[in-house]
Amino acid sequence: MQSFLIALQLLTSLPVRLGGMPEPQTIGRSMIYYPLVGLLLGTILWLVSAALDGAALPLQAALLLAIWVALTGALHLDGLADSADAWLGGFGDRERTLQIMKDPRSGPIAVVVLVLLLLLKFVALWTLLAQGEQLALLLAPLLGRSALLGLFLTTPYVRPGGLGQALTEHMPRAQIRVVLMAVVAICLLLGALGWLALLVTVVIGALARRAMWRRLGGTTGDTAGALLELVECAVLVALALHV
Repeated sequence: MQSFLIALQLLTSLPVRLGGMPEPQTIGRSMIYYPLVGLLLGTILWLVSAALDGAALPLQAALLLAIWVALTGALHLDGLADSADAWLGGFGDRERTLQIMKDPRSGPIAVVVLVLLLLLKFVALWTLLAQGEQLALLLAPLLGRSALLGLFLTTPYVRPGGLGQALTEHMPRAQIRVVLMAVVAICLLLGALGWLALLVTVVIGALARRAMWRRLGGTTGDTAGALLELVECAVLVALALHV
C-alpha cells in the first residue's frame, strides 16, 4: 500500500501523506503502480467528462485540460520545459545540457513548446469529445506513465543521488515487465484505438530514448517527465486523427 501511495505522491498533486521516510526498496516498488496511477487519473477525467456532458465542447475540452494539469501539479510539464531549454541551449554538449536542466528558470523555447503541446492537447480533446471517444481519456494517462517504466528499464539514470537513483536501483524489474505486458494486453483487447495508441507510445518512446542516449547517455527526471507529456500528447493527437 505504501508503494502505491508513493507513486501517487510522485506523479500527482493529490493530498497523500506518508508515515515517515520510506525505504529505498519501497520507493523502487512504487514504479509497479505507475500505470495504475495513470488509470486513476484517466478515470477522474472520464467522470469529469460525464459530469460536463451537455456543455459546449470547447469548454469541456478546456476544463478537462485544466483539471488534467492540476491533478499532476504541472510536474511533467516542468520537465518538458526544462528539457526543451536544455536541448537547444546545450548545443549538443552533455554537461551543459544537464546544467541547464537544473536551472529553474524557463526560456522562450520552453514557453513555445509548452504552448504548442497544450494547444495540441486541447484541440485533440475537443475532437475526441465531439466523436464520443472518451476512451482516450483513459489511454493517454495510462500509456504516458507506462512509458516511464519502459524508459527506466532500458535506460540508465545519469544524475547520481536523489530519488531518481533510488527508483532505478531498487525497481523490481521482473514485476515491472509483467505490468508492461499487462498494459500491452489491455491495449490490444481494446481494438483499433488501443492498437494505435500502443504503436504511437512505442514510436515516441523509442525516438525519445534515442535522443536521450545520444545527448546524455541516459535519462533524468526532467527527460522522463518530458517523455510522459510527449506520449500523452501524441496518443491524443493520433486518436483524434483516427476518429
